[in-house]
Amino acid sequence: MKCEKVMKKFRTGGCLGGLAALIGVLLLLVFAVISVGGAFYVWGVSKTLPTAEEMVNHRPSLATVVYDRNGKVLTNLYYENRQWVRLDRVSPIMVKAVLAAEDADFYGHRGIDPVSILRAFIKDLTHQATRQGGSTITQQLARNLFLTKERTLSRKVKEAILALRMEKTFTKDQILEMYLNTIYFGHGTYGIGAASQAYFGKSPGHLNLSEASILAGLIAAPEYYTPIRHLDRAKTRQAYVLGQMVAKGWIGREEAQKALDAKLPLKSVRRSSVTFSDAPYFVSYILFSQLLPKYGSDSVYRGGMRIYTTLDADLQKDAEEAIRKLPSEGAILALDPETGEILAMVGGKDFEKSKFNRAIQAFRQPGSAFKPFVYAAALEAGYRPVDHLMDSPLEFPNGWKPENYDLKSHGEVSLIEALTYSYNIPAVKLAHLTGLEKIVQMARNLGITTPHLPNDLSLALGSASLTPMEMAIAYSCIENGGKRVVPYGVREVRDNSDTVLEKNGPMLSDGLSPKVAVMIRSMLQEVVRSGTGRGAAISGFETFGKTGTTNDWSDAWFCGGIPGLVVIVYAGNDDHRPLGDRMTGGRVASPVWKAFVSKAASRLKLAKQFSVPAGAGVEIARVCRRTGFLAASGCPAVSILLSAGDAPEAVCPLHGGSVAAARADSRAPRLLLSPMDEGVPAAPGISAAAAPQTDRPEEGTTVSPAPTPVLKVPTPQPPKPPSPAVKPYRKDPSAPNDVEKRYQELLKQYGLTN
Repeated sequence: MKCEKVMKKFRTGGCLGGLAALIGVLLLLVFAVISVGGAFYVWGVSKTLPTAEEMVNHRPSLATVVYDRNGKVLTNLYYENRQWVRLDRVSPIMVKAVLAAEDADFYGHRGIDPVSILRAFIKDLTHQATRQGGSTITQQLARNLFLTKERTLSRKVKEAILALRMEKTFTKDQILEMYLNTIYFGHGTYGIGAASQAYFGKSPGHLNLSEASILAGLIAAPEYYTPIRHLDRAKTRQAYVLGQMVAKGWIGREEAQKALDAKLPLKSVRRSSVTFSDAPYFVSYILFSQLLPKYGSDSVYRGGMRIYTTLDADLQKDAEEAIRKLPSEGAILALDPETGEILAMVGGKDFEKSKFNRAIQAFRQPGSAFKPFVYAAALEAGYRPVDHLMDSPLEFPNGWKPENYDLKSHGEVSLIEALTYSYNIPAVKLAHLTGLEKIVQMARNLGITTPHLPNDLSLALGSASLTPMEMAIAYSCIENGGKRVVPYGVREVRDNSDTVLEKNGPMLSDGLSPKVAVMIRSMLQEVVRSGTGRGAAISGFETFGKTGTTNDWSDAWFCGGIPGLVVIVYAGNDDHRPLGDRMTGGRVASPVWKAFVSKAASRLKLAKQFSVPAGAGVEIARVCRRTGFLAASGCPAVSILLSAGDAPEAVCPLHGGSVAAARADSRAPRLLLSPMDEGVPAAPGISAAAAPQTDRPEEGTTVSPAPTPVLKVPTPQPPKPPSPAVKPYRKDPSAPNDVEKRYQELLKQYGLTN
């Protein structure tokens, strides 16, 4: 009986044991299958991930930095605003703050930290105040570089595999450097270099404990903890980071409290990569005309290039301030006339409202600012500044009737006087005497490329449509002694490894003879000394220039310069509405020109006087502006450059000189008559009655006429007047709306917008 019970018990125990053994075997089989399956899964996943070699060759997107001529940062171009910074150039306190906030055991683990993962899981489960993700710095780096932010098991597995692989490929310092340069800090900034500049305006090496703890706190949730919008949240997170640093013994409690209480010197963070707050018209100009077509958007916006420009940031700010004083839209353009370097470019008052760059895209009528090209062609044809023209009423059979600004005729006037006071009728006659084809050729030689040059005598009065940039090129040719420049804005381009990709310098060619260039320049100096440009004179500097105004007061210009600087100021409404009655270049553009150039003269180290090229073949003569003879004591005298041997020898007989000597002078000024002067009584000379009131002698004084030899100039073609019914802008050659549309098309073309 006892034996049967024992046997029964044995059989029961044996069955249970067998069952347990069977279950154990099954569990082992399941574990083995899972392990094998897991291994195959991990193997399969790992095959899709970057290899060690691919990790080493990976290059993150880096911001391209645009500098001015003095090394100041103008702007950053980026998809991700990132500037790479070496670990040894990051403040040690910043490194400790990041480690405390994200991975205090970074230098102790091998890429993944099971203890941290478990601790984070428990904290997340119990919803403790500070929730943690559990990922190490290496895992975060792997995710940022190669993975998405999806919350799936697959992504966590990939993250762990990549972390282990990265730990075998890179040193800890290399991983930390990559991490600091790739993490997102909010407001479009990636990496510690961009973040420290964006938030605090300093390099990462100069961050203090207060600033470092704020930035380290951003990593967990940049937009949530941003001090720009949510300072209270940022301070809460900062307190956590500082507390972790205290717990690790890296800082003391008093030090932490002082950092927490410190006032944050926050900057205004910018975000957009396609709008530019500094020199926007210039940056868009070099971007779309040169950088993007040549290098492509990936290199420019991801390649970390260094663009060194010709722009002077201080002059640019001066120009942006000056243009606000215009009563309309407008443009200011400053060139170095010796090199063609663009020193300042403002194409409008507000780039955000209008991308229309009036400095290079606005084809506008220059009015009298075009007259120097007419006079240059005349000088090249052999006429002299001291020669005379008849300023008498002029009307063409088709009804076109050019008039002077003061609606008066001034009789016989010298070329000097006609240009100084910007008389229109003499300019039309001089254009006919010289020939339209020669004037057009002169304009082309000076750098005027517009297709909108009329083939009629209105050209002499500036009825062409051209851009401020073209005027800057032409006036630079006058300033520098006859060399045509090619404007450029980029001096040098380097890639992220500091290899020079491109270098640019002056490109000069012959525009006009040095003799004519300096003669016209000296005539334009008289315009500023005594004529329509009086308000533009720069104290202490020789100044040359010319005003320009259209008939209906819709466009106002001042073009000119001082030694080493040429500046163009244009003012006008985009819809060509008049600026107002009598709103001339002298009233509208000249004061703005003077304000800007005065500041530029104080900033730049420029010569006070213009130079005359060696061998120019000119001589300086002090002549009477009215008669062109050598000046007497009572003359309105002007010092002018004339072709060597061309200056009159006799003293002005109108103001006390010998009439006999004037008659015998083989170099006496000539009266240039054209067929348009037929029917107009030819004066035997310039009489006292024909002189302006200020030049007339006192009553009771007897003055003999100043003898002027008459030169009748044959003209090969009859004069070509314009149609008086034609409106200047019946078809706008540069409509702003077309430019806006083209700008948006370019953004799409280069992938800068959707």
